[in-house]
Amino acid sequence: MDSKENSGRKIEPFILRKVDFCLHQPILVEETMDGLAIEKNGIYIDATFGRGGHARALLNRLGPEGVLMCIDRDQEGIDAAHAFGDERMVIRKGTFSHLESWVEELGYGGKIGGILMDLGVSSPQLDDARRGFSFLRDGPLDMRMDQSQRLSAADWLSDARQDEIYGVLRDYGEERFSGRIARAIVEARKVAPITTTVRLAAIVSDANPRWERDRHPATRTFQAIRIFINGELEELTHGLERAFRVLKVGGRLAVITFHSLEDRIVKDFIKKYKGDAVPSWVPLRDGELNRALTTIGRAIGASAEEIKINPRARSATLRIVEKLK
Repeated sequence: MDSKENSGRKIEPFILRKVDFCLHQPILVEETMDGLAIEKNGIYIDATFGRGGHARALLNRLGPEGVLMCIDRDQEGIDAAHAFGDERMVIRKGTFSHLESWVEELGYGGKIGGILMDLGVSSPQLDDARRGFSFLRDGPLDMRMDQSQRLSAADWLSDARQDEIYGVLRDYGEERFSGRIARAIVEARKVAPITTTVRLAAIVSDANPRWERDRHPATRTFQAIRIFINGELEELTHGLERAFRVLKVGGRLAVITFHSLEDRIVKDFIKKYKGDAVPSWVPLRDGELNRALTTIGRAIGASAEEIKINPRARSATLRIVEKLK
């Protein structure tokens, strides 16, 4: 990756660079809907409702007896779901790792035909400076997807030990300058609390000795802190297991990831239930391998046309599996 020394450089070019997050653009919609193989009167779950882009497409394929459970941990997402006013929707606020209990509560056990998980932070969350997800907009350093939870990013940074910050940046951001950045954060908070996105971005930028081309030097730090604050990877690990349990045989799970840490968890989950590949010369039929799932096609990325319309789609990967037993 090309990089340049940051000596003498300012952060303004990144802050002023146009990023098209103004409109909510659901990603890989048709590919996801086709992969879910929607039955008109089936029961489905949108485990990450957001602003309902995928949900709207799914509802368009459901008949009058179909059901769509919509889940979101963000109250604004829940408000958007209620605004749909569609009687086929069942709405629950919380993390998708709780979906199994809601399915049982509603008597849908063994009846779920498909589940969608569109991971990460949504465009409206990024675009709202009050939420504190973006280094491109000055706002409070919040980063909570569920604003009723106690710990914000600013709260954590005010008390976390240097080695804790280092570990989060290393493990959740894969930031190669984690040590330098963690040290800079601890030194900066001695002067004044770090409570805004722009101040954190400036601290990280100053501590980063080499800036990658076309990537803000605070990108990995913001990703890491956001993932940690919201427990996203742990949530995904538990959520995949519970989603798989509630699917009916023949039901499908579609997951859209946006970075390697998420995708690695999804691939490990698939490997666990699909099992290792067997060489073609081994005299076994596929049905004899005791597999619990099969993949539907290959991993799918966004087309060049979609990326042009929605730059966020550039890093998206869609994986679809079907439950066999």
